[in-house]
Amino acid sequence: MTKTALLFSGQGSQYAGMGAELVEYLPEAADFLKRFNSEPDSTLTVQPAVFSVSMAAFNAARTAGIKFQAVAGHSLGEYAALAACGASTPEDGFGLLEIRGRVMQKAAENSNGGMAAVLGLENAVVEAVCNEISSSDYVSAVNYNSPGQIVIAGTEAGLAKAGELLKSKGAKRVLRLNVAAAFHSELMREAAEEFKELIGDFKFKTPEIPFCSNVTGAVLDDFSDMPGYLARHICSPVRFSDQLFALEKAGFNTFLELGPGKVLSGLVKKTLPSATVCNIEDLKSLEAAKDILL
Repeated sequence: MTKTALLFSGQGSQYAGMGAELVEYLPEAADFLKRFNSEPDSTLTVQPAVFSVSMAAFNAARTAGIKFQAVAGHSLGEYAALAACGASTPEDGFGLLEIRGRVMQKAAENSNGGMAAVLGLENAVVEAVCNEISSSDYVSAVNYNSPGQIVIAGTEAGLAKAGELLKSKGAKRVLRLNVAAAFHSELMREAAEEFKELIGDFKFKTPEIPFCSNVTGAVLDDFSDMPGYLARHICSPVRFSDQLFALEKAGFNTFLELGPGKVLSGLVKKTLPSATVCNIEDLKSLEAAKDILL
């Protein structure tokens, strides 16, 4: 039996011209994509632009008759996942991301932190190195992307020390990421608290379709305090590989990535080699996904 989970792209997957062929499935995306293409490096424009492409791809999938039984996203992608499963609305998604982008941009401007991808080490080794360094300079494991691929975040000094120590422990590579701050770490705590205060009036409901959480790495059962959850999400690790294992355990064998790029598709292939994986980001990939899933 085929069970399909939708996966929604995160920040970092964006590229110039993304979503142009899918705008007919979400006309309101056009303005956000125009803004993004004129200001491609701003968190304020990247987040709603990626969300726009993800929702346009979701609408294209629904229009094609593609069925799904669960949703998940990576970081920013959780907002599209929440809209797709009915926990929020697309309109509220844009509103939430306008506020999220604003507080995160402010945090980035006031930050001396960053992020780096660590390749070729077990999670426990990376965590031990971060714990050792954090006695003097903060650094933490923040994105559990796939076996052998984990992202760390911290101060500039913490990242420099971690990079050297991780290489001495056998890391194949430690790559600095082109991001403006130490996202999903304790350095985002102030932004998270401000975000929670600003989104208290948004409405959420418990969805009928399972929503798999970055924060817990499992299906989220409690939607009673979503402002609190989304605030924690800003400064909590993304447990994406745990989500994939949880979905596999629940019988999911097919994954459809919706949004720009194929970053999540690659992570699925590394984590669950036997899974069926496809994506929708333009008309060509839409046709390919229909051939696989219909």
